[in-house]
Amino acid sequence: MIDLPNLALAFTAGFISFVSPCCLPLVPGYLATVTGAAPSTQDGKRVDPAVLGRSLLFVGTFSLIFVLLGLGATAIGSVLFKSQATLNKVAGVAIIAMGLLFIGSLFVARLNREWRPDALLERAGNGGPVLAGAAFAIAWTPCVGPTLGAILGLASTTEGTASGALLLSVYSAGLAIPFLFSAIAFSAATRALGFFKRHYALVQASAGLILVGMGILVLTGEMFRLNIEAQQFLDRYGLNIFTGI
Repeated sequence: MIDLPNLALAFTAGFISFVSPCCLPLVPGYLATVTGAAPSTQDGKRVDPAVLGRSLLFVGTFSLIFVLLGLGATAIGSVLFKSQATLNKVAGVAIIAMGLLFIGSLFVARLNREWRPDALLERAGNGGPVLAGAAFAIAWTPCVGPTLGAILGLASTTEGTASGALLLSVYSAGLAIPFLFSAIAFSAATRALGFFKRHYALVQASAGLILVGMGILVLTGEMFRLNIEAQQFLDRYGLNIFTGI
């Protein structure tokens, strides 16, 4: 049974990763690398199939890497911690630490810097969207670390690798969807995301508090209770599409 509140949190964490101060400003450069054209030239009434195809390959590659990380977290959690209560406590503390790290990045600028190995990015620029997607997953991992680490912590508490993979897939979707939107409508995306650029501090603080709250829920076992209540609500109206997952 998949934890429905976790899915919402995973998608939110993915979107927060996209709009974080060390990711959003670099999107135009990655778009140019992936699509082979300046972002400003990509807007139009018709979507360029080539641009869309290359963008899908890009987000599909980094999503696959993140899903594999989720599978690994689930497997490691089941091996190292036989007791679900112990696993929840360890994961809860880790998620709280990730939230505090996110808040701390407001005061320590170095925490918002992206690790960018020049050789890797140069090869990625010449290797197409698949290699660029792999470079993204590797080079941006320190940048998205707090949110990605929190979702990996959640994945480690799930029962079954399928649930862990789904959780990371939803996280990847939160990161991929705004990127695809930017790829096919850069000017519109720039206007839509302008709020986040103007309020980076608010975004950082809110995201950190969300992660801390999520960690407390996991640590205390309240996340499981929320999941049961969400499942019962959807069952009551025949909307539970996650039964059996």
